[in-house]
Amino acid sequence: MAEPGSSTPPVANLELKATLLLVLMALLVAGAVLYVLYARGVFEATQRLVLIAENSEGVVVGMDLTFAGFPIGRVRRIELGEEGNARIVIDVPRRDARWLRESSVFTLERGLLGNTALRAYTGIPTDPPLPAGAVRSVLIGDATTEIPRLVNSTRDLVQNLTALVAADAPLAVSLANVQTATAKLEGKHGALGFLLGNETDARKVVTAIERTNALLARADGAMARVDSMVARVDGVIARTEAQLLGEDGVVRDVRATVNQLNAALGDARAVLGDVRTTLKGADGVLEEVLAVTKNTRAATTDLGVMRAQVEANLRKVEHLLNEINRKWPFARDTELKLP
Repeated sequence: MAEPGSSTPPVANLELKATLLLVLMALLVAGAVLYVLYARGVFEATQRLVLIAENSEGVVVGMDLTFAGFPIGRVRRIELGEEGNARIVIDVPRRDARWLRESSVFTLERGLLGNTALRAYTGIPTDPPLPAGAVRSVLIGDATTEIPRLVNSTRDLVQNLTALVAADAPLAVSLANVQTATAKLEGKHGALGFLLGNETDARKVVTAIERTNALLARADGAMARVDSMVARVDGVIARTEAQLLGEDGVVRDVRATVNQLNAALGDARAVLGDVRTTLKGADGVLEEVLAVTKNTRAATTDLGVMRAQVEANLRKVEHLLNEINRKWPFARDTELKLP
């Protein structure tokens, strides 16, 4: 019942409504919690993977295990093993476990700024899948461990540079020598003075070169005169060849003379053949004279005719021999002997 003097009417079923509101709020909270758990993969089927590391510095529960930059697992807890090493227990969803193989490699990388990452690498995708509950070692790559070595290397480098640029360092001496050599190269005799080391020797070499150039000039003049003489000799040889072997040359005249001599010799051979025939006839007549002693007058007449023929043939032979001696430049003594 309403209190006397109150203007606000009472709410009907107030307790029921408050109870319903509390129940609704509880359902909303439970749904949000369930959604968060679902989103974080609490209700998803997973398989366990244990990674063994020397230490777990930088590793926290809830850290992701990445593959090619994508999270495929989450650190569930970190344990201390019986051998004093760290056991990192990771839950890998079964839908992502197909990326892990028996030959997969796992690394724990620590950066310079303190960030730590767990990564998986699979080189041979065709290998057998990684079984549930597998235990693998982790390769640790800590960039901060390289800092002391890097500092030491930098210190050694600075010391070497300091020793290199010192006033008495070999580099400074070498630069001074280079400067001296450059000054000599820019001197009067240039590279020649630099190679010989003093001006006197350089002057001698220059004088020798000048004399050599003069000798070469004289040699060029002598060669020019020799070339001129060779040209003249070539002209003489050409004219001689023209006189000897040309159309009106001596060789052609000699060839014609030889042909004429060959023809005269042929005629002489023919005349000698006639003489032999006549002599054979004379032999036959003489035999007849010896055989026929009674007809002496007739034989004498025949002998006179035959002698006249022989004399005529001899005159022909003498004429041919004279003609040969006239045409042939070499004289010979020709003698005919009668039987």
